[in-house]
Amino acid sequence: MPEMRYLTAGESHGPQLTVIIEGLPSQLPFSKDKIDEQLARRQKGYGRGRRMQIEKDQVQILSGVRFGKTTGAPVALVIENKDWTHWKKIMNPDPNPEDAEKRRISRPRPGHADLNGAIKYNHRDMRDVLERSSARETAARVAAGAVARQILEMCGIEIAGHVLRIGEVEAERVLDLPLSEIRRRTEESPVRCLDAQAEQKMMNLIDQAKKEGDSLGGIVEVIVEGVPIGLGSHVQWDRKLDARIAQAVVSINAFKGVEFGIGFEAAQRKGSEVHDEIMWSKERGFYRATNRLGGFEGGMTTGEPIVVRGVMKPIPTLYKPLKSVDIDSKEPFEASIERSDSCAVPAACVVMENVVAWEIAQALLEKFPSDTVDELIDNVARYRERVLEF
Repeated sequence: MPEMRYLTAGESHGPQLTVIIEGLPSQLPFSKDKIDEQLARRQKGYGRGRRMQIEKDQVQILSGVRFGKTTGAPVALVIENKDWTHWKKIMNPDPNPEDAEKRRISRPRPGHADLNGAIKYNHRDMRDVLERSSARETAARVAAGAVARQILEMCGIEIAGHVLRIGEVEAERVLDLPLSEIRRRTEESPVRCLDAQAEQKMMNLIDQAKKEGDSLGGIVEVIVEGVPIGLGSHVQWDRKLDARIAQAVVSINAFKGVEFGIGFEAAQRKGSEVHDEIMWSKERGFYRATNRLGGFEGGMTTGEPIVVRGVMKPIPTLYKPLKSVDIDSKEPFEASIERSDSCAVPAACVVMENVVAWEIAQALLEKFPSDTVDELIDNVARYRERVLEF
């Protein structure tokens, strides 16, 4: 059973995004609708830009699925870029000197990958950088995560996310809500927030930022329930599941920080106020009296809900442009304005849910290597029984 992994390819204004997923067990019921649902969720949210009116993302399944189930072969997925028709000459893969200078970019935008990527890969046209570094690529990652969610569902693992903060507005925490209720309420909220009063304040703040030509970031929380004890490992640094989730979250465009459980608040508390006491009952087996560490100890899951938060910076493409320097003339200028969102935190919530789902599904298959999904379900069920008897 090979490691479950995926690769993405494609540019922001290219013909399509492509995802190749390897290592899925065979006989997994494979729902195109569930992938399209996650792609549609990513495109929603108050503060999104005009591109969301152009792209109506839907996935095409090109290989690895037959009669609604995986075959065990690599799965290839494609998400078409509707805007491609306007960019065919500019993004032409064939040699064409006549078109090479069209829309050439020599002016790096602060906060983007433009300058670093151009220097690293020796590009005099920074479009070669920004096309791939664009957040458009997260659509492909959401598609991969939507596949992972189908594995998790089969094993009784649920996931939900919500927005805790946009700019200076922080939502009141709602404790002990079932994940089904979190999903229902966030789908009804334009900013994916559980606090109705904060929701309106967030929307007002987004309107204000847009009017001022500015942008806003925020904080997203993802919760995962039903995860068995012992996913991940303490034996090597790169096998710690919380570390892998942290990497996946920070790899999302514009994410700059991550925390689990009480997170950075732990620095202000005494040890007795941070660690989770271990309890036992015949019905539950071993469990924690609290969940301050967010479902992890020693890089492994504890069986408590995984609680992880990500910090998204404001999008750097502003209608109130920042200063930069042209790489040709070395003259200062005010950064160019590209089509952009004033706030993408609600959409980033969906992206984060799906990258977290992928990491958990990958760790699940590492612990329970299975060629078929029925084997996986049986292996997980037997393990849960053994843990209860430990």
